[in-house]
Amino acid sequence: MNTPPTYDIGLIWFRRDLRVYDNAALHLALTQCAKVYCVFIFDKAILEPLPRADRRVEFIRESLVALDNALRQLSPQNKAGLIVRHAMASDEIPALAATLKVQAVFAARDYEPQAITRDTLVQQKLSLAHCAFITCKDQVIFEGREVLTQSGTPYGVFTPYKNNWLARLTPQDVKHNDSAPLAQHLHGCPPEYQKPVPSLSDLGFESTNLSNLKIPTGEQGGQALLKAFFEHMDSYHTTRDFPAIKGPSYLGIHLRFGTVSIRQLVQLALQRQTAGSTGAGTWLNELVWRDFYFAILANFPHVTLQPFKPEYAAIQWESGSQAQALFHAWCTGQTGYPLVDAAMAQINQTGYMHNRLRMVAGSFLVKDLGLDWRWGERYFAEKLNDFDLSANNGGWQWVASSGCDAQPYFRIFNPVSQSEKFDPQGKFIRRYLPQLAKLSNTAIHAPWLAKPLELQAASVTLGVDYPQPLVQHNEARAQTLARYAVVKKKAV
Repeated sequence: MNTPPTYDIGLIWFRRDLRVYDNAALHLALTQCAKVYCVFIFDKAILEPLPRADRRVEFIRESLVALDNALRQLSPQNKAGLIVRHAMASDEIPALAATLKVQAVFAARDYEPQAITRDTLVQQKLSLAHCAFITCKDQVIFEGREVLTQSGTPYGVFTPYKNNWLARLTPQDVKHNDSAPLAQHLHGCPPEYQKPVPSLSDLGFESTNLSNLKIPTGEQGGQALLKAFFEHMDSYHTTRDFPAIKGPSYLGIHLRFGTVSIRQLVQLALQRQTAGSTGAGTWLNELVWRDFYFAILANFPHVTLQPFKPEYAAIQWESGSQAQALFHAWCTGQTGYPLVDAAMAQINQTGYMHNRLRMVAGSFLVKDLGLDWRWGERYFAEKLNDFDLSANNGGWQWVASSGCDAQPYFRIFNPVSQSEKFDPQGKFIRRYLPQLAKLSNTAIHAPWLAKPLELQAASVTLGVDYPQPLVQHNEARAQTLARYAVVKKKAV
């Protein structure tokens, strides 16, 4: 005997879950409602501060076209499309719920402070109209306080968190939410909402180089990348650190906007690891890191503005016009250290930066230039296609040694040795710094050490074709050790 639906009409609000496959909020809405409308809001509160050419907005827009098509294909008679609005979400969702006469709005939980504030306001407005606001977990495996220490406190160190995470994982945690059998509950849009997904110009944005970069969008694009990664997943542990090799999954942007399911990825990684794949185990470790940073943000919200470890708030970073000049040189890839500059060229041109290079470039900003990690965090937040507050903050606090599970402050990446180890033939550097292409595989890592004749033969004049180093690494390292030692001494 079928259980009667709890609500006559419901509304599923897509946010960071732009897919039909294994969508927890969509499945929940279809389970509890006789009729379900689907909506996405281009939230003006999020869009207005962004630059007018933003790859993320274009990625979302293209992914919504795919989502709209997927919903139509899933629904009876191909009728149930996606309502897309450009408005303040905190106003539009309650207004739309009232117009459509829905009794409940469903959404996947979002954990960033701005999103929590927005959702609280939406819930309050819906409550006044006697409409329920029902959220569920979708973008993580474990959230908030689900993974705690034996004393019932949140973890502040990754390894014991990971061990507990893995120990408590069950098949139910990665179970697929199949919405297809419930598709008859999808309801066609009212005539006044039967409009195509707005164009970028309709939203006040410009086209980017997203298509030229061949970044696949939508659910289908995410699955295509996953299929491609599966072919070399087993070697992930040996290739992941080399930026000139296609070692990563490149699924970061798809995880960010939910065009792939984290449950699908974890389940696949577990299956391959069980079959003996070391690479899959290393990749699973990265997926657990993602959950860990979400948990840190939820349980220690002060990290968005301050160091995880309070004593590091006392560090005296470089300041003034000289610091601003150093920061500008870092942002524009003019530090004189080729691997750092190539990494910055990559993020500026593509919106992507290889994970190893995020650590190297971040360490250089903080430990070589002596600049506040929050400057770099903000720059990455503006540039990264896959920007995620929790992971970006966690990564920057890691390189600054002020975060949870941080590297000891005296471990400082040497940008030259990192270059020699992880880009030994200079392939990555040559791709993004073509002016250095003719240098030898030895000289390309530190051009200032090359002999004058080699520089001349390679058509490189330091200070003209490529900058001299902003700092000498050994000297900068000594200054950083002194900077951190003062803080550590006071903390004892």
